[in-house]
Amino acid sequence: MSVKQISVFLENKPGALRNMTRVLAEQQIDMRAFTLAEASDFGIARIIVDDVFATTTVLRDNGFIHSVSPVLAVALSDAPGGLYQALDALEEAGVNVEYMYAFLGGKKEGAYMIFKVTDEKAAAQALGAKKIRLVDQEELSEL
Repeated sequence: MSVKQISVFLENKPGALRNMTRVLAEQQIDMRAFTLAEASDFGIARIIVDDVFATTTVLRDNGFIHSVSPVLAVALSDAPGGLYQALDALEEAGVNVEYMYAFLGGKKEGAYMIFKVTDEKAAAQALGAKKIRLVDQEELSEL
């Protein structure tokens, strides 16, 4: 049960991130989760949105280079040890975490993690076996 993440490549200069968010705001695109990684010449904005098709269309139409990739979204207990339990399950299954980021929201659990892993199927099975709930694209859109 993967979620689609959009990675937007941005030149590392003043205004680049503002311009991307302006384009999304003008089209009423709602970001559910966001992280930014940077290098000296460029940055990568990774976003989870309410409407993947509309977002990729508006990004393309405005000249933003982007890609879409599957990630796992997990609902965690917003309490000490919640993240540890998920990472422990992944480690026991031999699944490596390439990167992850967190966000709060919703009325159910309140804490969510996005995981990019080396083996999505094994990760989903390991998390499910530990009663850690995966979140789908539709649920994220409704937060």
